[in-house]
Amino acid sequence: MDFEKYRDIAPYRGRDFDAAIRRLLEKREYLGAFVSLLVGGNDFSAIYSYLGTMLDNISKMHDYPEFQKTITAGLLVPTVVKRTMDSFSDSGAENLDSDKGYLFISNHRDIILDCALLDYTLLNHDKPLVEMAFGDNLIKSQFIEDLFRVNGGIIVKRALGMKEKYLSSLKLSEYFVDNITENNAYIWVAQKSGRSKDGIDETQPSIIKMLYLSQRSKGISFSELINKLNIVPVAISYEYDPNDINKGREEVLREHNNGEYEKKKYEDLISMARGMKDRKGRVHLSVGTPLKGEYSTPEEVAREIDRQIHLSYKLWDTNMFCYDYMEKTDRFASELKDFDGEAFLSRFAHLSDDVRDFIINSYANPVRSMLKEKE
Repeated sequence: MDFEKYRDIAPYRGRDFDAAIRRLLEKREYLGAFVSLLVGGNDFSAIYSYLGTMLDNISKMHDYPEFQKTITAGLLVPTVVKRTMDSFSDSGAENLDSDKGYLFISNHRDIILDCALLDYTLLNHDKPLVEMAFGDNLIKSQFIEDLFRVNGGIIVKRALGMKEKYLSSLKLSEYFVDNITENNAYIWVAQKSGRSKDGIDETQPSIIKMLYLSQRSKGISFSELINKLNIVPVAISYEYDPNDINKGREEVLREHNNGEYEKKKYEDLISMARGMKDRKGRVHLSVGTPLKGEYSTPEEVAREIDRQIHLSYKLWDTNMFCYDYMEKTDRFASELKDFDGEAFLSRFAHLSDDVRDFIINSYANPVRSMLKEKE
């Protein structure tokens, strides 16, 4: 595989990786701020000790799989799990074949943690870690780009004209297919371009369509390509979404402004920080079954991905309570005897009714999706 062809979008390799590591080590104050965010509190000795360990490990890195395994999945994510989760569980990863490539298509709730937790899960099951697709709208500096791309990040270019965006999407899709089929790579991509702010997890068929368009000239059939890619749906379920309030405000503002919403310069970075440091309660990650069989259209593929995600989504008390509350039913009452609904709702007491209802519905919608699949 000719990686030079994809050098502008692929994870850093070789000399590019080495140069990025040097740049990161020169930005110790940025890394220090990142560590302070993760470790929390005012225990500066703990912060300096953690930073020292991280810097020492970074200086020894030679490629992005090593960086992911040692720094991200080995050091940073365990800290997030320990500090912000009551528990973390997973299912399905044990069934993956380490000698096959996979395209993981995941529901998307947190900008960076969804994929990082998949890496953490894969590491715990002694599987290869993933390359991850992320939008160039997140790149606010060279430091952020370096941090993503030494961590297996693949750039999705969005700030382009219509024709350029189409050609860029073809190139990105071709990279996915080549890397999975030729190198048995594990690659993660979100099921749609943005986070699911309303709790409705639906795959954009255009993602599947572009994968096929990138290979159509090679004479491969649509169904053959889908089977070769080993597409695996992934469902991640957070008991509490640290960004639920700002997601609700954003979507209500968008609705009031005819579908338009202009993010502030550092809004995504603030969301990333909140997602890493704030409480999430219990979290579960479910790895599904590779798509096999006959598929005729991108819509059919998207529908199967959605079906698996909806049925494997772990419903927490927050989801069931919000469903009963909004539907004015007691369907899950027997499972909520120990859940303090009033305390949960008090988090949103200061909000307008429309924002509050949007947030509560965002917790209820995974229940609606699962029940619909079971009809």
